[in-house]
Amino acid sequence: MLAKRIIPCLDIRDGRTVKGTNFVNLRDAGDPVELGRLYSQQGADELVFLDITASFEGRKTFTELVERIASNISIPFTVGGGIHELKDVERLLKAGADKVSVNSAALKRPELIDEIALNFGSQVCVVAIDGKQTPDGWQCFLNGGRVPTDRMLFEWAHEANERGAGEILFTSMDHDGVKQGYANKALRKLSDELSIPVIASGGAGTKEHFRDAFIEGHADAALAASVFHFNEIPIPELKQYLCTQSISIRL
Repeated sequence: MLAKRIIPCLDIRDGRTVKGTNFVNLRDAGDPVELGRLYSQQGADELVFLDITASFEGRKTFTELVERIASNISIPFTVGGGIHELKDVERLLKAGADKVSVNSAALKRPELIDEIALNFGSQVCVVAIDGKQTPDGWQCFLNGGRVPTDRMLFEWAHEANERGAGEILFTSMDHDGVKQGYANKALRKLSDELSIPVIASGGAGTKEHFRDAFIEGHADAALAASVFHFNEIPIPELKQYLCTQSISIRL
């Protein structure tokens, strides 16, 4: 069995790490370079950097900050925000990213997934999906959760898988920042139906929530932000706990 991954996420606005609830009410969470270095030292399996206002503001991800973070960590590094074309991907890979995360741009132009996979390999392409439960099912949202679309979570995830995505990063907007656990039913359906890894995002508040995402949600990785940023759950402590729950994890 492949080891499950623990992934801290740096949501960046104006060069600072921020964290909110249900995608709003953002508060400062510290310097992203310092946090990245700390998580790398603590044994995080990967690090995700999301420039959360890049698509909304229509600008490119802050390349210089990516370079600074990359030079301070020794773990795989995924960068997202404002990626619209192959030259954006190339620029971020040169700056030190190992993978890129695409969300709004891929929903608007799904061929972007094929292009990234063809030019850089599927392993470089993480498709992030922000979903919210509606009477019709799980609906996908654009631009950091601001704009609803007519795409639904499961059919869009299947299309991304078929187009060459290497992983799906699924964030439940309903669970984000609430710390009541991940959307495990939706996670399980995604994980069981897709042929690529699924990263759980949105809802971590306790060590048990991570366990449940792996056992009930069948997730391959669990991403979290505020519980790490504010030292509510130290990563070494979380990994030791998961080992006691018979979950394969790298210590």
